[in-house]
Amino acid sequence: MEAPEHHPAVARIEAAVARIEKAAASRAFVADSLARRHATLRARMEEAVAALDELIAREGQG
Repeated sequence: MEAPEHHPAVARIEAAVARIEKAAASRAFVADSLARRHATLRARMEEAVAALDELIAREGQG
């Protein structure tokens, strides 16, 4: 019988774990990127709404 560290099943399991780790890292990167984009969009929308509120307030005074 082969030593456990040389068994083909161990090699397949190690390769599978490496693929899972790579996929998890990729997902974490994508999620972080999406969160940054969302924060940027949210800030821009807040600025736009504030500008509209200001414009509406000025129109109401005139």
